[in-house]
Amino acid sequence: MFFIDNLHFDKNGLIPAIAQDWVDGSMLMMAWMNKESILKTLESGEVHYWSRSREELWHKGKTSGHFQKLKGIRADCDSDVLLLSIDQVGSISCHTGKRSCFFKDLETNEDCLYPPSDACSELFNVIVNRKSNPEEGSYTNSLLNDGDNKILKKIGEESAEFIMACKDKDSNLVANEAADLIFHLQVALAHQNVSWREVLKVLVQRKGAPRRNS
Repeated sequence: MFFIDNLHFDKNGLIPAIAQDWVDGSMLMMAWMNKESILKTLESGEVHYWSRSREELWHKGKTSGHFQKLKGIRADCDSDVLLLSIDQVGSISCHTGKRSCFFKDLETNEDCLYPPSDACSELFNVIVNRKSNPEEGSYTNSLLNDGDNKILKKIGEESAEFIMACKDKDSNLVANEAADLIFHLQVALAHQNVSWREVLKVLVQRKGAPRRNS
């Protein structure tokens, strides 16, 4: 664990650590770690922080059951901040019961339902919200209301348009058609009650998988 000696701790022997969801990149929380908590985290595979208020080691989830499984750990360019890639058990990281501690929008002063993550995950969240809370005139709702026949037809049309864009070698058009295809694919997933996160999990699990010949 020699790399720990290269980290820059503050005068109290602490270093800030940001917990990020390992699948969709959501920023979940920020806490403090010291050498002991880092070692304990690496040894156990479950994240341990240092509680400044209690002045003791804090095994995240020991009381709530919302453990954080460590998937990776990085330091920033100055080695004075840590980024923890974690699997959040129970999908709750905040003591308030929310998925992320970063739920307060300062401009609107309203609570955000989802933490900021990758664009595709945020798009899917909007689609799911449309499904639960229909809006008049919404194209998404029109697709969901018409069901499989309409949705699958659109996927076929968008797939053909994406293929033609690729054949025309128009990079801007390819990107736009790809975005249209992903949107309609996500509508189909929402209609089938399959989450985008499940798709991301499959992709993550395929990392490092044996290569296929065809």
